[in-house]
Amino acid sequence: MVQAYILIQTEVGQSAEVAERIRGIEGVEQASDVTGPYDVIVQAKADDIDALGALVVARIQRLDGIARTLTCPIVNI
Repeated sequence: MVQAYILIQTEVGQSAEVAERIRGIEGVEQASDVTGPYDVIVQAKADDIDALGALVVARIQRLDGIARTLTCPIVNI
């Protein structure tokens, strides 16, 4: 199991709508619209790193209103 934070920059005025749409995607545990350099922070879970990549590229990045994403896998030591 792989967990990650996905930091998202949205188009102006789109953060609440983007967060709401992302909450409905399988594998997303939480999606919050925030202030600062990123507009939405997502906590997600997938079976492996390939599935995580597919979640981000095929499901999240394709949503309207998203300008840029940064995926930060969680490393447990």
